[in-house]
Amino acid sequence: MIKLAYCDFIADRIRKALVNDQWTMPDGDNLVDDIGPIKMDLHPIEGYMQSTGKTLTVWDTNGKAYFISVQEAPMLDKD
Repeated sequence: MIKLAYCDFIADRIRKALVNDQWTMPDGDNLVDDIGPIKMDLHPIEGYMQSTGKTLTVWDTNGKAYFISVQEAPMLDKD
């Protein structure tokens, strides 16, 4: 049986949560400075889709970058 993958939905919900919520330090400063777009897992030269995985980049207020990745994990699927 083929199970649907919801990488798009989950990545979109994560991005919206980061955009809409106030991630602040105890002193009131924001922790998140910038949030990049959701990117698909495309072949670097030919551009075809390699997987359903999605990635977005987030920068904190110190300019440090973070990758957030949403990928299928079929080996962990519940029956």
